[in-house]
Amino acid sequence: AGRLGNQHLAVQDSIHPVVIKHPVSGRKALYVNGGFTTRFAGWATEESRPVLEYLYNHAARPEFTYRFEWQPGSIAFWDNRATWHRALNDYHGERRLMHRVTIQGESLTA
Repeated sequence: AGRLGNQHLAVQDSIHPVVIKHPVSGRKALYVNGGFTTRFAGWATEESRPVLEYLYNHAARPEFTYRFEWQPGSIAFWDNRATWHRALNDYHGERRLMHRVTIQGESLTA
């Protein structure tokens, strides 16, 4: 309850690096997600929570945030390997059509 994302996947344990190297740009990216990341490997949830909250708050700072302004005919692309995104209901009375495309890529590495 209260989790975001795919509920089936949310209950499966997976271990991922906290920081990844983008396979194309080589840039480092924070790879934690408030909807799925519950703790660090080897740490208790209670120990992990304050550090994760710090990382979430840091990543959501205005200098790291872009707000896309939808207009008729808009199209947006993003790279899930290095981008956090969320939908806000700021299109009152308008229809929003989305298509998700997943491109097979390389495994993520730390």
